[in-house]
Amino acid sequence: MTRELVMYSRTVGCPFITVAKRVLDDYALPYREVFIDKDMEARERVLEWTGFLSVPTLVVAEAGSVLPYEAPAYLAPGASPRGINRGAMITEANIEQLSAWLVQHGFIENVVTG
Repeated sequence: MTRELVMYSRTVGCPFITVAKRVLDDYALPYREVFIDKDMEARERVLEWTGFLSVPTLVVAEAGSVLPYEAPAYLAPGASPRGINRGAMITEANIEQLSAWLVQHGFIENVVTG
């Protein structure tokens, strides 16, 4: 089965969502967007995974799924998920963190700079 990117987001943007969309667009990567302010199950998932309503939370999922293909690495209760590579998940990443994560998962080969 092929893996795909799923971005948990919300309908009202924020700087981290803008960064994630820019990176994904720069690499012309397709992704599915799930809005936590419209989907209460998605909202609960993000809260369970991150301890907060942190968006964007990107996951590598099996095609057709909205769940990470493997359980994300442990995050201590109350710890910030920001920019932490948790394996099949990353939350509120900056350009460099997100690009490295995409390389790790084989979505891109090289990081475009400048």
